[in-house]
Amino acid sequence: MAAVETKVTGHIGYVILNRPESLNAMNGELVEGFHAGLTKLLGDEAVRVIILTGAGRAFCAGGDLAYMETLTEESERQTFIARVGEMALRINRADKPVIAMVNGVTAGAGVNIMLACDMVCAVDSAKFIQSFVNVGLIPDCGGLYFLPRVVGKQRAKELMYTARPVKAEEALALGMVTFLYDSDTLVSETEALATRIAAGSPGAIRAMKHMLAEDTTLEELLAREARVQARRLGGDAYAEGVAAFKEKRSPQFTDDTIDDK
Repeated sequence: MAAVETKVTGHIGYVILNRPESLNAMNGELVEGFHAGLTKLLGDEAVRVIILTGAGRAFCAGGDLAYMETLTEESERQTFIARVGEMALRINRADKPVIAMVNGVTAGAGVNIMLACDMVCAVDSAKFIQSFVNVGLIPDCGGLYFLPRVVGKQRAKELMYTARPVKAEEALALGMVTFLYDSDTLVSETEALATRIAAGSPGAIRAMKHMLAEDTTLEELLAREARVQARRLGGDAYAEGVAAFKEKRSPQFTDDTIDDK
């Protein structure tokens, strides 16, 4: 059984963490499987939106402690943690939107890979915990970057320093989660969101994601907006969108390769 599985349905691709017996905890096989699966879906022209989820009753319980005990050399540990961090970086910089579909247990690096996603749809029974301090570690997988930007620095410190579990309703209020659903509707509602996003212009969404992912000044961003928007105003997606508006129909966008720098 592969530690990570992928599938494609229409314009939606799925990356499924598939170690349910360990609550999809991260070991070397899962991390490399994630990278391979993401690469595959990013290279599939039919896929416009990616849903990241977990098999069984967990999204991801963080690092597999038993696996990490096998990493006896510091260089091995550093390589593994770096590859875990690259998961968050690749999600954040991906050309396609990634939606986390959180179906259960989410802890440690599992929370942080969730926060790296563009949106989070979670089951209303989920809890989230920055569990690192309980085993003498600091947050990894981009947690020190993403969590303060979502909840504010002081709240991030509280959650990291205390490892306090956050219930789904509080996570929604803090902005860690975009939508909450019950267990019966989580999948259908997440897929409906993905389908709605997939109906938009892939090139425009890609440009938005790239620009939102970068730290820049307002002046630099406004200058880039002017460059990119001028190109897009002369592009096929804009022409199709305007035509659809005038004809009172839904636009049928194809991908485009307009430079967003």
